Amino acid sequence: MRGIALLLFGVSLFPCLGAGAEPLPLIFDTDMGNDIDDALALAVIHSLERRGETRLLGVTLTKDNPWAGPFVDLVNTFYGRGDVPIGMVRDGKAPEDGDFIRAIAEKKANGSWLYPRNLADGNSAPEAVALLRKLLPSQQDGSVVVVQVGFSTNLVRLIDSPADESSPLGGRELVARKVRLLSIMGGAFPPLLAEYNIKIDLAASTKLFAEWPTEVVASGFEIGEAVLYPAASIENDFGYVEHHPVADAYRAYKKMPYDRPSWDLTSVLYAVRPERGYFNRSPRGTIQVDAGGLTRFTPNEKGRHRFLILTEEQRVRVKEALVQLASEPPGNK
Repeated sequence: MRGIALLLFGVSLFPCLGAGAEPLPLIFDTDMGNDIDDALALAVIHSLERRGETRLLGVTLTKDNPWAGPFVDLVNTFYGRGDVPIGMVRDGKAPEDGDFIRAIAEKKANGSWLYPRNLADGNSAPEAVALLRKLLPSQQDGSVVVVQVGFSTNLVRLIDSPADESSPLGGRELVARKVRLLSIMGGAFPPLLAEYNIKIDLAASTKLFAEWPTEVVASGFEIGEAVLYPAASIENDFGYVEHHPVADAYRAYKKMPYDRPSWDLTSVLYAVRPERGYFNRSPRGTIQVDAGGLTRFTPNEKGRHRFLILTEEQRVRVKEALVQLASEPPGNK
């Protein structure tokens, strides 16, 4: 694996963001609430936006829980972007509260929400696919990066969606025209386990890899597992404010101190900075999801799929970058 990684180091898919380049339009599709890495990944996105590298068009949720939307909203509001639209899955997966979204959203101080938000609950958010269809048409062709770090429910429903008032194109055609890349946290390479994001909505995962019409780069279980986000960063790097929603959520998720794999953060980092040498990529090929939820890769020079590979040197660089980005103060604080 490492030999392949060294051979592939530096292979390009997309041009770097150069001086004067427009920020990369990004859609974040997340199962916020099932693990704390989603919250850290959202913090990374806001840091990258503050740096002018990306622009968060919207957040769509695949966790069917009414507290997921308010939590995303309060994090966006904390970073000064409370106007970012949020879309909610209907009849989705994983409806349980989880360990932090409700706890943080319900926190109060002096009779008011500790973390202000606009969204009362997920039920008042627009439906996710309708929001995606509304966001995509206004973007330049081939410009949008979609980062999926949850289940494939929303994106499969998107490619199956018919023309509507937002666009005369069906979902598959709309995606093919507007989306540059799908950066997905999912699977395992080699396929030693049925990874959580893949198996929870197995039918959608299977269809996504079979039918999504653009480039797909997967950050497998093994990538995030190799890069642990340190508890020391939560304890030392977020003290620029008395109350920080992401640090609060990290503490609520599990008893401190603990280091958590950075699964979802790696998909964000690759999506926005694909040419910084943080990761290597497999050859082109095809990823298929089998009946047991395993992700099997077959090399094919005409394939649209790749997966990330990480050397030890890169692991150190990725960890350093993610800690810096996740803990960076927002510009409005």
